[in-house]
Amino acid sequence: MRLYGKNCITERIRVNPKTIKRIFIEIGAVETQNFASLQNTIKSNEILVERISKSEFQKKSAGIPSQGIIAEVDEFKYIYIEDVLHGTNLPVLLFLDSLNDPQNLGSILRTAACFGGFVVVLPKHDSVDVTEAVLRVAQGGENYIPVAKVTNLAIAIEKAKKAGYWIAGAITKDGDDITKAVLNFPLGIIIGSEGKGIRPGLVSHLDFKFSLPMAGADLSFNAAVAAALFCYEAVRQRKND
Repeated sequence: MRLYGKNCITERIRVNPKTIKRIFIEIGAVETQNFASLQNTIKSNEILVERISKSEFQKKSAGIPSQGIIAEVDEFKYIYIEDVLHGTNLPVLLFLDSLNDPQNLGSILRTAACFGGFVVVLPKHDSVDVTEAVLRVAQGGENYIPVAKVTNLAIAIEKAKKAGYWIAGAITKDGDDITKAVLNFPLGIIIGSEGKGIRPGLVSHLDFKFSLPMAGADLSFNAAVAAALFCYEAVRQRKND
């Protein structure tokens, strides 16, 4: 697995440098991209660096924007949801139902990292994984947000409910206005897929159904935007709890 660009690599070194196997820097990129501070950080963490020619670097980057720097890193490590449910200071759980767009997942990871206090839960099947494409969008957010992968999302939701979680679902229409609702914590939020929303089989597990107020065009927010708005409201209410 690779990370591309200064921001992604800087955040990985800051949080988890031992996951970095080696770093490739395009010869000449040091001068054009101002890598001085980053190079010092790389050196202090004793990370292997290879400086390669522009042509070699282009082969490795394969056209992906990378600012002249690429890092080879360990595969992404998922957590067990049971470890979260049995812990203290329970986070808000984001159950992502059949999300297949890596850009949406990357954006959700970045948003959740900015707010803090979230764990993302993905099903093993019919879902995007945390891939290089996801990490490019997350821009380091993956270092701050644990991600659990579960065999069955419905079973994971029921486990959360047994641990004291209230489960809310983001639906397009006919739900209670999220901006006027009082959220219960610990909280789990189900975000549906890009085109189908929450599957009917999961709707029966909901304690609350919420919608976002939309007075404009008869459209719907994509999964990443909906998640961001629900995350904001959860953080706002949790602070006032």
